[in-house]
This record gives sequence, structure tokens and C-alpha cells, in this order.
Amino acid sequence: MDFLTLFAIYVVVVLTCIVLVCKYSGQQQTPLSIFFDSVSKVVAPLTPKWLQRFSQWTLHRLFHQRNNMFIYLHFLLEGVVYAEFTYEVFGYCREMDTTLSSLSVPYVLLAIKTFFFYLCIKRDPGTITKKRVAGQLHVYPYDRRLFHPGVTCPTCQLVKPARSKHCRVCDRCVQRFDHHCVWVNNCIGAQNTRYFLLYLFSLCAMAGDMALLTGDMLLHTVLRSGLMRASYIDEHGQQQPAGLLFVTQHLFLTFPRIVFMLGFLVFVFFLLAGYALFHSYLALINQTSNEWYKSRGYACQRCHPSSAADHFCSPAPDQSRRHHYSRGLIRNLGEVFFPLQPVQKKAS
Repeated sequence: MDFLTLFAIYVVVVLTCIVLVCKYSGQQQTPLSIFFDSVSKVVAPLTPKWLQRFSQWTLHRLFHQRNNMFIYLHFLLEGVVYAEFTYEVFGYCREMDTTLSSLSVPYVLLAIKTFFFYLCIKRDPGTITKKRVAGQLHVYPYDRRLFHPGVTCPTCQLVKPARSKHCRVCDRCVQRFDHHCVWVNNCIGAQNTRYFLLYLFSLCAMAGDMALLTGDMLLHTVLRSGLMRASYIDEHGQQQPAGLLFVTQHLFLTFPRIVFMLGFLVFVFFLLAGYALFHSYLALINQTSNEWYKSRGYACQRCHPSSAADHFCSPAPDQSRRHHYSRGLIRNLGEVFFPLQPVQKKAS
């Protein structure tokens, strides 16, 4: 099995995983989870207890408690990609007369992305506190379908405003809760959704621009070398024209790190572009991902182990009220980028 075949198998596996994640996102039972549970039942009796406890502790620390691990991983992947781009691609592009202004765009986008990334991490998403809850209760009306008046958070001991949710990871209730993002180690809520959207789009633009520059460099390399007009001797001693497969394998062998970087950038671009478009759609209809999942009957088993435990979280079958908070495209976007503020009581 040659190198190109192995890489093709790798691409197929990655794309299959993306399709499965997109198709079964939010559902309680997925083919992957069923397979994982089956493997766990077989492997568990053969695994030492200390290793099981360590694995559970590690997964709990990574996904159920606040930590900076994914932020460090974010910077590590970003550093590796930019080091390769600067060390090899930048020089090749300069040799092919690519302008400095074009080559500087990824670094400008990096600065913009880092700024919004920092805001996502540091800005308060809209934490509900005892001092602000009285005003936050009047920001949104209760739709009496997903959100009902008079419901108290059992952890925070505060009345829950409409569109709020208690985050188990951050251990706080968040106004207009969207989701908890492990990559920024913060909740995404009313006060930082705008930064999260801009972060996603700047990250997509950064990956897309670097992929275009890298692909353009490889294309010019092939055209200048005359590979498309070349020929080779096959295993039967026959002369064959160099087709696309031969050129692709030649690029893999000549620029392995650059080709792998390009594949990674394309993968990240399409993955994040789909995610960014999904959140843009939610912004246009004034809905959060938490509300989107709940309105379709999806719920987290860890957060809601029993549907009878909180009957207010179970959506009614009425689908006509799914966009209860939508006020038109312009006002919906305005609410995301200029979030509604809690009503402040005047001191008497």
C-alpha cells in the first residue's frame, strides 16, 4: 500500500467522522456512542481499575470542568501551521513573485482573530447574579414553552430569566445561554456571542486565505516544472503520460509537510465554515443553539438524566412557536451585536 493510498484512507475516515458528527449532533444515541459503549463493556473487565479511574478523571477534567487545555492546544496547532507557512510557503511564494501585501493578509487575520479570541475568553457572557437578576428577568419575555416564569435554579438559588441556562462546567447561570465552548474555556451568552461569531469568521478567513496561497504555490510549482507534459516508465516498461495521480504523488513526496498543512487547512476551513454558517443562521432567526436543540427534542442526558425531573425543559409539540424571539433580520442581528441590557432600577 503506497503513501497516496494511505492518505486517501485517512481523508475518507476524517470526512466520515465529520458527516456523522453533523448528522447525529445533539442526539442521545448515535452509532459512534453505541460502538463506544460496546467496546467499553468488552475492554472494561481487562482494564486495571486505576487506569479506568484515571481515564474518567481525565475526561471529566477536559470536558466537564473549566481548564485551559484546549486554549493551549489551539495555540500549539496555530503555531505549527504558521511556522510551516512562514518557513517554507512564504519563501516559495516570494520566488514566484507573490506580492508582500497578499502574503501579509494571513498575519493581519491572525491579529484580528487573536483579538476576538481574547474577548471570547475574557468577556463575561452574561452571568446572572443576585445584584442583576431583578433587571435580567425583564430582558426577555417567557415563551411558556421552553422557558417558564417562576423556575428557580437549584444550584444558584436564583429565579431563571427567560433564555437563560445553568452551565454545569462554569457552575453559573448565563443570560441568553448558547453553549459552553471548550476552545475558549468560557460560556457563549448574551454579552459575547458577537465576539464568538467574529472569531469564527476571522478563523475561517485565516484558514481559507492560507489554503489559497499554499494551493497557488503548489499549482505554480507544477506548471513551471512542466510535470503535466512529462512522462514516466511504468512497471511494465511502457512509457505513460504523467497524469493527475502522478503529479499529486510527486507533490506528496517533494513537499510532504506543505501538502499535509494544506490538507489540514482545508479540513479546518470547511469544518468551521459549516459551524459559522450554522451560528449565523441562528443569529438571523434570533435563536441560540441551546434553544435550537431543545425545540427539536434533544437534551443532554448528563444534564437531564430524567425527563420527569424537569418537565419545563421538555418542548411542546407545537412547531409554530419555534422562532418565538425573532423580530426580523435587522433587529435580530442588532440584538446579537448590541445585546439588550438589564433594566436598572433607579435609586429612590
